[in-house]
Amino acid sequence: MNIRSYDKLANQLVKAFLKDRIIKALPTTLTKKIVSANKFRKLCESKINDPIIGFKAGGTGIPLIKKLKEKEPFYASVFKKRFLKSGKKVKINKSTLGIELEVCYCIKKKFFKNKKIITKKNITRFISYMAPCIEVVGYRQRKKGIKSFGDLCSDFGGNVKFLIGKKKKFKKVNIGNLKTVIFNKRINQYVNGNTKTVFINPLNSLRFVLNKVKKDKINLNRDFWIFTGSTVGVVPIKGKGTYIGKIEKLGSVKTIIN
Repeated sequence: MNIRSYDKLANQLVKAFLKDRIIKALPTTLTKKIVSANKFRKLCESKINDPIIGFKAGGTGIPLIKKLKEKEPFYASVFKKRFLKSGKKVKINKSTLGIELEVCYCIKKKFFKNKKIITKKNITRFISYMAPCIEVVGYRQRKKGIKSFGDLCSDFGGNVKFLIGKKKKFKKVNIGNLKTVIFNKRINQYVNGNTKTVFINPLNSLRFVLNKVKKDKINLNRDFWIFTGSTVGVVPIKGKGTYIGKIEKLGSVKTIIN
């Protein structure tokens, strides 16, 4: 693919991202391999003027990693306009894949001055807050399902909206074994989960993303959020109404799907 065609596709996807529109599916040459998809994601993100408020981990379920024969999760930027308070409305379409319930962390800006690799021992010194989060995931393309991590990564990580619950000052808890649930009472849809499904645990997922951000030499020069991946998988949205997510010891978060 020549540079002109490559850039044209990026512009089309960026426009769809900004206008909440749907375009035809990207060529598989861009999405089949994570290396190509990641390169395309970075190009698209560079064309967005909206401030980056954080990053998300994607593909954090170990069974999914093995099924798709990937080596590790991926990450993508999260922009300010995609970030909402708990309880806000989110409009979906036919390319919406589902809804997720996650643990998210607020990271101190001093992280960007740190020159060492982030480890299990030093990671907690960079965390100020933690909170429950709902992520609505989907494409800006006419496609369904996930055949590779590149499908999601190339399309801004599949980001539709992030809704954050009440944040709490960070404290050490057994984050690798907390019960979670997301539900919609109106349609009697309940899905249970556990934080241990998130790439061993959410802190390990956080460590993964922070080291990727460091490797890519990104510097936001301010506090930012990391969304660590779904504790309940990608839950299909079976009806409109209020979806509530609860994470043991962290609290709850909700969104109105319409």
